[in-house]
Amino acid sequence: MKILGISAFYHDSAAAIIENGEIIAAAQEERFTRKKHDPGFPSNAVKFCLEYAGTTIDKLDAIAFYDKPLLKFERLLETYYAFAPKGVSSFITAIPVWLREKMFLKRLILEELEKIESYDKKKLKLLFPEHHLSHAASAFYSSPFEESAIMTIDGVGEWATASICHGTGKDIKILKELKFPHSLGLLYSAFTYFLGFKVNSGEYKLMGLAPYGVPDSEEVNRFVSIIKEKLISIKEDGSVWLDQEYFNYATGLRMVHEDKWEKMFGFKARKPEDELQAHHCNLGLAIQKITEESVILMGKEAKRLTGSKNLCLAGGVALNCVANGKLLNTKIFDNVFIQPAAGDAGGALGAAQAAYHIHFGQDRKIPVAMDAMKGSYLGPEYSDFDVEKVIRKYQGKAQHFTDYNQLTEFVAKKISEDNVVGWMQGRMEFGPRALGGRSILGDPRSAEMQRKLNVKIKYRESFRPFAPSVLAEECSTYFEHESVSPYMLLVQPVVQSRRKSLPEGYNAMSLKDKLYHLRSDMPAITHIDFSARIQTVHKETNPKYYQLIESFKKLTGYGVVVNTSFNVRGEPIICTPEDAYRCFMRTEMDYLVVGNYVFDKKAQPEWQEKDNWKEEFTLD
Repeated sequence: MKILGISAFYHDSAAAIIENGEIIAAAQEERFTRKKHDPGFPSNAVKFCLEYAGTTIDKLDAIAFYDKPLLKFERLLETYYAFAPKGVSSFITAIPVWLREKMFLKRLILEELEKIESYDKKKLKLLFPEHHLSHAASAFYSSPFEESAIMTIDGVGEWATASICHGTGKDIKILKELKFPHSLGLLYSAFTYFLGFKVNSGEYKLMGLAPYGVPDSEEVNRFVSIIKEKLISIKEDGSVWLDQEYFNYATGLRMVHEDKWEKMFGFKARKPEDELQAHHCNLGLAIQKITEESVILMGKEAKRLTGSKNLCLAGGVALNCVANGKLLNTKIFDNVFIQPAAGDAGGALGAAQAAYHIHFGQDRKIPVAMDAMKGSYLGPEYSDFDVEKVIRKYQGKAQHFTDYNQLTEFVAKKISEDNVVGWMQGRMEFGPRALGGRSILGDPRSAEMQRKLNVKIKYRESFRPFAPSVLAEECSTYFEHESVSPYMLLVQPVVQSRRKSLPEGYNAMSLKDKLYHLRSDMPAITHIDFSARIQTVHKETNPKYYQLIESFKKLTGYGVVVNTSFNVRGEPIICTPEDAYRCFMRTEMDYLVVGNYVFDKKAQPEWQEKDNWKEEFTLD
């Protein structure tokens, strides 16, 4: 039985295909179109999934879309009615789009599929599981658990903004839901907006900014008090109630009423280009603390309702790896699995899985391996021939390695010499994190690596941290973390023995001064609060990346490298060898590895294309 799942028309469109419950392929549309968070119909992702699975639309048993459009339309109408006469301009803007893309979504999907290939519309079964069920399914059915509590937290689906479910075998039972307009995800996005970052893509920047706030300072505590007194109420079960007098997302075209927020917090809404001040960092820390409090309370409620020792997480808020780490450390649950494509892209996978197990009633096969995601390496892969075509197109110069041991030893040496290396191997990752398939790598011991990567390679804000990829068996040597973290979705502290003491007056320093103080013997991956967003690398899911880090360890004694996504600011992660070469040539990367080929920047011909990527890719 083959089922295709699709998510589209909001952000992070994607497609995924499963066969007899096994995940075969999945990819986001942005990787093919090169438009970050592409919301359009995922034609390229669908084509890839069908080709990789060796099937056609006519041979599919069903296609599942990740939410119910009519329920969303009902929410839109009821919300505008409840808040009338507010939001008339927003209503006039939204309704034509909704009528075209949501009310007649089934017809639109059929038309888009027709552009891919001809098929018999009468035989096609089109299913529409609810948004939060798709999220829950993507986490539970991909997990290694026979039974588990499931928490889904995001902005909003149809009506639900958070849900607690119980998964048992092939069944998922919804136990509790929080309804729009009250939403932890939208609350976090409101602060993302007020602090000058882009909603639906800049939330991770806010998470990275928060540690620059001063813990337990008078200003942070004051901001927490203001948020709790005026904006929200957090209930015992972790649900939140938001005072809509301060928010504008329900019926307006912006997240918040800026004048009210500016008066409340005592400073103006930050513009993207404005310099970050201490009060921005402190407000970021305040909302991060509140988010963690709510998530932990929801976790306790999920435990109370299910009695399970296992927890599965999905939804956009599940990408808040700091909150995930705090939840794990409470020991409410013995085991936690987080769907690596926790946002809307993962809804495509969950929709297909929900169709297979719930609509068709098919039993689950519990994965023997770590989980069912195959390391999240579910996208396209390319051959030496594909690399050679790029070499010919751009007259590139590359060294071909026939011995992979020699390649990893060569690359490890270059990393140890403070070079930045673009690394493309095997299948592309599904989800927002680069996990050693499409990564940029560096030496964690380098005091200059974070600045070099941010300023010369990624062209992004200097405060943003970089993640470590560590050999799974050696994680506890470097970090206060005993279990696995294969998808870079848990933040934990660097072990005490590796930390360096902070100077006097550290908390009073500016953001830049804090940033360049050496905090450990791995300064490139140690964040301002001694934390790190960990990826454990496993031989069974990515043997080539594992071997590279092993080679680096033999050379340096460190079984860990810096890993950031292979892209520049505002660009989607690379997909093809040509994407890799173009990104390599348009940045100050030193070496590029694609499959068995290694490119040295100094040996390449002068780049002839106009470097207009800063106009091409907007600040994300």
